[in-house]
Amino acid sequence: MTLSVARSVAELRRHVAAWRSRGESVGLVPTMGALHAGHLALVAAAQAQCRRVVVSIFVNPKQFGPREDFSAYPRPESADLDTLTGASADLAFIPTVEEMYPAGFATTLSVGGPSEGLCGAHRPGHFDGVATVVSKLLIQAAPDAAYFGEKDYQQLMVVRRMVHDLDLPVAIVGVPTVREPDGLALSSRNRFIAVADRGKAARLFATLEAAARRLADGAAADAILDDARAALTCEGFAVDYVALVDGPTLVPLAAARPLARLIAAARLGSVRLLDNVAV
Repeated sequence: MTLSVARSVAELRRHVAAWRSRGESVGLVPTMGALHAGHLALVAAAQAQCRRVVVSIFVNPKQFGPREDFSAYPRPESADLDTLTGASADLAFIPTVEEMYPAGFATTLSVGGPSEGLCGAHRPGHFDGVATVVSKLLIQAAPDAAYFGEKDYQQLMVVRRMVHDLDLPVAIVGVPTVREPDGLALSSRNRFIAVADRGKAARLFATLEAAARRLADGAAADAILDDARAALTCEGFAVDYVALVDGPTLVPLAAARPLARLIAAARLGSVRLLDNVAV
C-alpha cells in the first residue's frame, strides 16, 4: 500500500471525501510525530475498526509553555513516513504551523472539568492548546473515530469532555499504554532520558503499581500517596504529583472505588514522565 501525504486542509479533505464517496469509514490518529510502538498501537486499533486511517503529525506550539521544549521536540519526518508506510496507514497529514494557525488566528478552546488540576495546574494553558488543535483536527478530518493513548490519561479525558460537550460526531477511543519490557511507558521524550537515569525511569511505573495494590484493599489514600511520592523522590525524581482520581472526571478521591485511577507526573533530569494505572 502506498502512503499518501497531505500538507494542507484542502488536500486532507479531498482524500476523506473520496473515501466517503465509496462508503468507507475513517479513523484519525493525532500525533506530534517521532513515532514509536505506542503510536503504532493506535494505528492498529484504528485499522481494526475503520477502513481508512489518517495519522496527523503536527508539533503544536499552542500546547507548549514558554520554558518547554517546543524547539527541541524531535521532528524526524522521513523516518515517521517510513514507519507509517510499514504500518500500512493510508494518509499522513503533516500541516505547517501557518496552515493550522494562519495570520489572524484568534480562537482558543478551553475545557474546564478534567483539565483542572494535575498537569493543568503544572502547565497553565497546555490543555487549551490541546483542545484547540484536536478540535481543529476533528473538524478537518471528520473521522468516525479518533484514537488516543491512555498514557496521556488527562489529555484523553479532556478530549472526551470536549467532544461530548460540543456534540461532535466522533467516537474517542482510548488505547492501553505500550511499555518497554521493564515497564517504562513509551514516549517520544524517552529519547532524552540520560543513560545514567534510564534504569531509574521504570521506577515510576513500579511505584504506581505498588501503590495501586495497597489502594485496592480499600486503605485511605493519603498515606499511600505520600509513600509513593517519597519513594520516587528517593529514586531521584522531582515529583509534580501523585494522585488518586475518579477515572472519568479526574476528581480526587480519598480512597479507591470502581473506575479509580492512580496518576503521576515526575521529572527525571530534564525529562517529564507521565504514567497512570487503574486501581
